[in-house]
Amino acid sequence: MNTGLDTQKFTEERKTVLQSWPTGSEVDLEEAFAFHQSLPKKKVCSIRLQEALDQQVVLLQPRAGVALVDEHIRLLSFLQEESDLLPTTIDAYTRQNKYADAQKGIERSEQAQRSLLNGFPAVNHGVHGCRSIIEALDKPVEIRHGTPDARLLTEIALAGGFTSYEGGGISYNIPYAKNVPLEKSIRDWQYVDHLVGIYEAHGCSINREPFGPLSGTLVPPCVSHTVAIIEGLLALEQGVKSLTLGYGQAGNLVQDIAAMRVLKKLADGYFRQMGYTDYQLSTVFHQWMGGFPESEAQAFAVISWGGVVASLSGATKVIVKTPHEALGIPTKEANRDGLLATRQSIQMVADLSPLDTLRISEEEELITSEVTCLMRSVIELGAGDLAAGAVRAFEAGVIDVPFAPAVCNAGKVLPVRDNDGAVRLFDTGSMPLSSDILAYHRDKIAHRAKQEKREASFQMVIDDIYAISKGRLVGRPT
Repeated sequence: MNTGLDTQKFTEERKTVLQSWPTGSEVDLEEAFAFHQSLPKKKVCSIRLQEALDQQVVLLQPRAGVALVDEHIRLLSFLQEESDLLPTTIDAYTRQNKYADAQKGIERSEQAQRSLLNGFPAVNHGVHGCRSIIEALDKPVEIRHGTPDARLLTEIALAGGFTSYEGGGISYNIPYAKNVPLEKSIRDWQYVDHLVGIYEAHGCSINREPFGPLSGTLVPPCVSHTVAIIEGLLALEQGVKSLTLGYGQAGNLVQDIAAMRVLKKLADGYFRQMGYTDYQLSTVFHQWMGGFPESEAQAFAVISWGGVVASLSGATKVIVKTPHEALGIPTKEANRDGLLATRQSIQMVADLSPLDTLRISEEEELITSEVTCLMRSVIELGAGDLAAGAVRAFEAGVIDVPFAPAVCNAGKVLPVRDNDGAVRLFDTGSMPLSSDILAYHRDKIAHRAKQEKREASFQMVIDDIYAISKGRLVGRPT
């Protein structure tokens, strides 16, 4: 599984993919290469990311997407003044390959003169609709979605001129789908990465970004980091050159800084160990992905805290939330306000010296040891085939994403916060962690239980899931 796709088989598969919806006929690779080569540097994501890496600044990117092309352009034009990178969030029908339903959503939105979809149906709008977006804006635009089978969406989006593309065969399956076989989604995303590799071979830089937060609910750093590294390696094998690996904010300052800092070190180490040297590697920090307070004032505090951590951890970019997270799809003004709050918090700590504390170093060492245990097992299970190793690792519970819906995920791992709010492992399921790591997690959880004068139990997990939406980090008993 983990090899570059056969050219002839890929070509035959492309014919079937492009014929699966009428707009597939708009894709012309040679013409698409020419369009990408004509783009000004300010519209190419990998160039902007490299500038941020060189200048050691944090780029801001919101989430946004609506049903109609002109409406979407107006939305992004409104946001681009406060954004460094722009998004195009794809609608739920497209994510499930239900293009006929998406078309009905477009038609209803046109009649209502407002978006009745929760994102942009790029497949239905086709190459020409996507081009309109790229041509109308002055900054790089990324496709963000959540699609296990994104082959047609990728064809149209890349031909349309998007220079960054989120997702992966694991990260866009396990947290998003229930019954999609992992082997199939990994294979479908090898198609995506192979197509990106073809663009790269023709001088068209396409940034690829696996989805770091996974289920977004108390995900231990070692789990999300292991998935990010695997997806990065799978992408590099297909010819991807620009990678952005991500992590979702957990809430504890020390743990989040350590996790972000060590992610790039670990990825670089495994990439080079596997023989890859020709790549650009950046990182993205996702502001809190769990439940938000309904109060806008409290929501701004959560957003600003994420901005501070993004800056102190050295993230290349931060995905920004809005004060309407608990209320539904945000207004464009709420989206802008989230960006303004984040930029203010980043600027206020930008001149601080790096935080190099013993606790951060210890947390980095812990995460490194945990990831090493997991990656060792994945590599052994694959016997030289990383894709097969990933599938077998999920089957065996070696990798186990908390609170994910996929039936191919064991669902036995339970996270909980320790007394300082760092995410620890209450139940490790079948994850092959060393005895000293397991003891460390038990001791941290036992210390919290003692401080709260209660038994460590599943109730702690429940309390922690709702804590931030109720104004705390740790779910203390009332």
